[in-house]
Amino acid sequence: MPQLNPSPWFFILLLSWMTLLLIFKTKILTSTPHNPPMLPDMTANHTTSWNWPWA
Repeated sequence: MPQLNPSPWFFILLLSWMTLLLIFKTKILTSTPHNPPMLPDMTANHTTSWNWPWA
């Protein structure tokens, strides 16, 4: 029984994964809303200390 060459099947597997990743990556990037960064308010005084939630 002749042994099959794994090279084309590996190429097909890589190509299919690349196309799926490309499709999902573009869908994720287009669906996320744009959130511009905001500068912190320097006029407000933060007098209370901040603690870790698990402390």
